[in-house]
Amino acid sequence: MLKLSKISALIIATFASISSMQVVNAAPAETLTVVVNGIRSQKGEVCIGVYSQDKAKGFPLSTSDVLKSACQKITGGSLKHQFVGLKPGNYAVAIVDDQNGDRKLNRDFFGIPTEGFGISRNPTVSVQTGTPKFRDASFALNKNTTINITVKYSLDP
Repeated sequence: MLKLSKISALIIATFASISSMQVVNAAPAETLTVVVNGIRSQKGEVCIGVYSQDKAKGFPLSTSDVLKSACQKITGGSLKHQFVGLKPGNYAVAIVDDQNGDRKLNRDFFGIPTEGFGISRNPTVSVQTGTPKFRDASFALNKNTTINITVKYSLDP
């Protein structure tokens, strides 16, 4: 009888602890796939920076405002990289075809890029338009989102 009461007490304690556990509702984790097309050279690497709306002020040139980043060796005319664990929201992406390995976009005396670059939604980048703003390049991240970026090796006319 004593053994039965100990087993009953253990079962009751187990059910009591299970019923008092709280369910944690985590924000869903989304996956962003970035496809970079039009890579000309097979040397160096492509560096990708993901910016959130919270850090939009530094887009696309500030590396300190990047939410997630990755650099990947170039092995062909295009590449694909996935970023996992992002919260739903608005994001923008900037890429650099980093030929010299310094992990930044090199520019000449006038501020014109001397390495390949690209921006989500492929906005026009010219002397007249200037550097695109976050709003020009942003997109909504829902579930599994794929964006395509074409590398530019000069400003648009």
